[in-house]
Amino acid sequence: MNAYVKTNTFYISIWIWIILGVESYSGGSNHTLTIYPGGSVIIPCHYDKKYTQQKKSWYSGIDQTYTYTNTTEQDLSVIDHPDQSLFTVTMRNLQNKHSGLYYCVVETGEQPPIKTIYEPYLKIQSTPDVSLMNSSVSGHEGGDVSVQCLYSSGYQNKVKQWCRYKDQRCYTVGRTDTSQNSSVQIRDDDGGRSFTVLMTGLRRTDSGWYFCSVGDALNPVLITVQRDNENKRDALNPVHITVTEAEPGTVSDKENETKDTEEPQNNGLLIVWLLPALAALLLFLILVGVFTWRWRRRPKQDKPHIRGRNSSRTTDMDPINDIIYYSTIVHVPGSEAMKSPAGGAINSIIYSTVAPH
Repeated sequence: MNAYVKTNTFYISIWIWIILGVESYSGGSNHTLTIYPGGSVIIPCHYDKKYTQQKKSWYSGIDQTYTYTNTTEQDLSVIDHPDQSLFTVTMRNLQNKHSGLYYCVVETGEQPPIKTIYEPYLKIQSTPDVSLMNSSVSGHEGGDVSVQCLYSSGYQNKVKQWCRYKDQRCYTVGRTDTSQNSSVQIRDDDGGRSFTVLMTGLRRTDSGWYFCSVGDALNPVLITVQRDNENKRDALNPVHITVTEAEPGTVSDKENETKDTEEPQNNGLLIVWLLPALAALLLFLILVGVFTWRWRRRPKQDKPHIRGRNSSRTTDMDPINDIIYYSTIVHVPGSEAMKSPAGGAINSIIYSTVAPH
């Protein structure tokens, strides 16, 4: 049903073209894109900035159907890039049945109402007349890029060119200055059936879609030129940013959750450091208390005895009852010392009394 609607709409468009007229893009009417079976291709369709808001579509002359921009199907995607004033058509898994004429179309909203901006012819070949080593190449500002274009033996004597889609400006074998600080050099290798394009002194304005062409066969290439300072900054300070879209009203909840998570972590750290410090302080206080108690409980030293020739007096103190005892030893004059059996004297026996004071 969908194909039926598309076919009917296409026929209606054909009638409108016949009645009102159609403006065609003659510059690309002879472009033949050669692709491997099962391969893919990206085709740029440039348009004037005044058509940025207008409808754009991709027409197939084979099955007479069209696909509007910003549509993605299994093997076909048509995406508009209004900032670049172009839309791209990506065709995948190409087979022989896809060989034929196609159209990039813009609905102008004026007379004529429909404008064909590009008419490429797709040819699916097991050995493409023109192919590329890389269909997308990038470089940095002030640097250079190299693109290798391959061609079949039947195109060895054809004119080799490097062209830009936007303005259809082409450069042939040799050297051509494209701007004040950039240049294009093309070197043909007949034996290798390829030619190499070297773009040096790149500028930001050199970014865009180009194509290698040999005769009427071609293949598109995307050149991307990055700012030199951006490359250096990214290399020195790589940054990975993750942006998560939050629902309205959930930001404060997430902040509270973060605070609630941080508080237990801080409390845990406080406990880990505080407990050992308290234990050490308690142990220190216990040691100080034991030392003080032992020092106060030690007995006081006896006072020195006072001894005379005839008598001596000793003072003792009871540390428990705070009582001082004095002892006096008196030598009685005229007492005879007991003689020892050997005739020597023995120590006198002296009696003493002790009384509390």
